[in-house]
Amino acid sequence: MSKIKNISFSYIEHEDQKELSPEDQELIKASEEAALSAYAPYSRFRVGAAIRLESGRIVPGANVENSAFPSGICAERTALSAAITNFPNDRPVTMAITGITDQGFTSESISPCGNCRQVIAEEENRWGRKIRILLASKDKTIEIDGIDQLLPLQFNRNSLRPGRP
Repeated sequence: MSKIKNISFSYIEHEDQKELSPEDQELIKASEEAALSAYAPYSRFRVGAAIRLESGRIVPGANVENSAFPSGICAERTALSAAITNFPNDRPVTMAITGITDQGFTSESISPCGNCRQVIAEEENRWGRKIRILLASKDKTIEIDGIDQLLPLQFNRNSLRPGRP
């Protein structure tokens, strides 16, 4: 018998960054600084990400475009790759993401692309713990409790072993 099922998620929307902890405000500032250093001559859409590791260390990342479009990399994957490479035993706790256009910081929060969602999901799976995500914009910050909220039907290591735990 067929069933209709729904997937929904909840998030917190902060209208003022002052509602966030000083640590979260610092992380968003690091994502803004990373966005300013992005290399985006084609889209002119710069994205910055910053990850706070369990040690408190902040690892930034920016999008890097390429004239061969598939060769670019998103800010989220840049930051995660840097964290994994340089601090392999330091678990990511929170990630902040910010976008900038020629008009300044975006008024709406931007969300990770599908590739980045999958990479974040893999990192959560690796550690067995969620990574809190802050989507920051000029007008608000959206707080999400883990990537499963944005990628509910994930492909993960269990998908590679159907029927086995």
